[in-house]
Amino acid sequence: MKLKLQYNNFPFNPSKVPFFYGWVILFAATIGVLCSAPGQTTGVSTFTDYLIENIGITRDQISMAYMFGTIASSFILTYAGKLYDKYGARWVGMAAALTLGFVLVLFSQSDRIIKAIVPQTSSVYVGIAIASFILFFFMLRFSGQGVITMVSRNMLMKWFIARRGLVNGISSVFVSLGFSIAPLTFDMLIQSTSWRSAYLLMALGIGVFFFLFVFVFFRDNPEDCNQIPDGEKHGNKEHDVIIKPFKQFTLKEARKDLSFWLFVLPIAVYALFITGYVFHLISLFGEAGIDRERALSIFIPMSLISVTLAFAGGWISDRIKLQYLLYLMLVGEVIALFSLANINDGLFYYAFIIGSAIPSGMYNVLLSVTWPRFYGREHLGKITGFVMAIVVFASALGPILFSLSYSVFGSYAYAIYFLLVLILVISAFSYKAKNPQDKYEE
Repeated sequence: MKLKLQYNNFPFNPSKVPFFYGWVILFAATIGVLCSAPGQTTGVSTFTDYLIENIGITRDQISMAYMFGTIASSFILTYAGKLYDKYGARWVGMAAALTLGFVLVLFSQSDRIIKAIVPQTSSVYVGIAIASFILFFFMLRFSGQGVITMVSRNMLMKWFIARRGLVNGISSVFVSLGFSIAPLTFDMLIQSTSWRSAYLLMALGIGVFFFLFVFVFFRDNPEDCNQIPDGEKHGNKEHDVIIKPFKQFTLKEARKDLSFWLFVLPIAVYALFITGYVFHLISLFGEAGIDRERALSIFIPMSLISVTLAFAGGWISDRIKLQYLLYLMLVGEVIALFSLANINDGLFYYAFIIGSAIPSGMYNVLLSVTWPRFYGREHLGKITGFVMAIVVFASALGPILFSLSYSVFGSYAYAIYFLLVLILVISAFSYKAKNPQDKYEE
């Protein structure tokens, strides 16, 4: 706690800023989530084919390494949440930035590192390559997709209550746009330099510049800076919706609540789905006769719809029950999955873009707003750490599920229909997804 509080006024005192510092936090948190892009599947997928070619392993093998590395990272995200509760956004964020920068350097030299350990002609080469990539993916996914994302979102949610949905919607607009252009941006960076140089440039940007950015602008709680959430006092209810919890739940208590799982599971399935299809995007769309450029171009229109829904969903989440946004997310997932299973360059191509954009927009809202509203801020790090562990674990299964579906059955459709059935089962119970704070309303 002392470490978290000691340097809050260095290099400047947030309370001396001539406006509510939460708006700076909004900017800083958005930059934080954007800087996790190299550790997200959108970042990994752009480099997948280059890694396969230069390392000399198969698509199934790199998918397996990705899966085990991501699963391993999910096991310690709950512990990272505990560190967040103890030390705050600033210090945990700086550590994650250094880790992500370091592992990007390792990826840039991955083929050389592996070949320095064992010759490519050796019978154990493939095993060493897979083991190395499990370690690399573990560090990448833990620091990028896991910790940096968790820290940035939690920090923003702590600085706002009544405007929590609005600011999350604003942030989601820029995050969705950023993530949508990330594959094309990374691809342009590779084409203008090389895949190796692209990794090194990202390592410099995150390991040095983002590290300094976190140190200067990140702050954990408004109370630590002699401020209050939103910059003004609010009651527990706004627009007849409980926004300020009556009870602060522990992680153990949250896990016993059915609503917790009814919100976590659709988010986790969406993470599995998006990592699966994005990781194999070129191959999956190629199977349907859609070329690389047209496959990558889905992210632009998808982002336009997604950011609109993210902003609207964030704004309206301050005024309505989150259960209604959950329903919308589930409908979008059904449309996206069915369309992808029947993808072509016509009607289903556009239906997939629309269907995918809906859960993408709702994902950013529900993953951020749900936990502090339902379970409070006191144990937010532990609770969101556990949520992120589930989401990251699920995302790890996506690439290998799609890869095995293609290599064993000859089509990606089998994996897609499996997920469709799973979402339909979850949807059948979604009417029970109530805010547990309703039980404690005075």
